[in-house]
Amino acid sequence: MEGIKVNALMLRAVDYGENDKILTLLTAEAGKISAGIKGVKKAGAKLKFAAQPFCFAEYILARRGERYTVTQASENESFYELRTDINKFYAACAVCEGANALTFEGDDCSAVFAAAVKALSQICDGDESEALIKFFLSALASSGYSISAENCTECGNPLCGEEKLRFDMKTGTFTCYDCGDGVGTSGVTYNVLRMCSGKKYLAQFITPDGKKRALRLIREYLAYKTEAKCASLSEFLRLCL
Repeated sequence: MEGIKVNALMLRAVDYGENDKILTLLTAEAGKISAGIKGVKKAGAKLKFAAQPFCFAEYILARRGERYTVTQASENESFYELRTDINKFYAACAVCEGANALTFEGDDCSAVFAAAVKALSQICDGDESEALIKFFLSALASSGYSISAENCTECGNPLCGEEKLRFDMKTGTFTCYDCGDGVGTSGVTYNVLRMCSGKKYLAQFITPDGKKRALRLIREYLAYKTEAKCASLSEFLRLCL
């Protein structure tokens, strides 16, 4: 039986049988992997931590054909704060759901893996909304679904000072309100996205409500591109109202 060692983030766990689980692991070395883990529903199970949400660990996997089984794990980071604050918890769940929706087994997922681990650390330490926006912008771009907060794609005019804009779900771009036929959005959302992309923005447009608007737009765009509903992001937004 072959074995591999990977640094992985546990994205999802599904019950299997009486005491086992099937894990979805996002790894730095081997992309996204499904792996069984035995006995972790028993009280006092040695590897129980490895099947917990947001576990970032070094996993040793036994391989038989196309199937993997977790045989050992050593935790790199527990992200303890994510389990003690409900807003942080749902923000972290949204990172895992987003990473799962934007990656596929067999692909190079290293950029999304790095963005997800960084986002969980930032959620622990600071602004959950801003960390989420930065994560989704990075992960979407790595998956070929970039959001481009640049000049109007129809007339070429700058958009930073505009209050009413449109966003094209097909292209992930913004236009003047009168130029395009995309969904209506605001200069607040646009400037928040520029700020989180590291671009020049107008500070007067940056508000906590603007960050929520930006996350709503990202949620709708993610659903449009992948059909993923990202229920945890919706719950995070509900809690923040």
